[in-house]
Amino acid sequence: MDYALLTTRLGTQLREKRLNRGLTQAQLAHLAGLTRHKVMAVEKGALSIGMIAYARVLGALDCELTVVPAAMPTLEELGDIFK
Repeated sequence: MDYALLTTRLGTQLREKRLNRGLTQAQLAHLAGLTRHKVMAVEKGALSIGMIAYARVLGALDCELTVVPAAMPTLEELGDIFK
């Protein structure tokens, strides 16, 4: 499984969780002790962002990371990889 796809999926899930909680990126950044730009990068699944930033966002959303077998990539995800 491509590691970039995994971070993209994680970022997407975090964004969805933030939106479900009715938080803006700025509000989440404040709760996580990060900048809004760092939260934006986390939600994009940026590879340059350290695990601590992902952990801070998870903590601010009262979530934790669970390891499960990876699902096969969707056609949309495959298309994004080859952009």
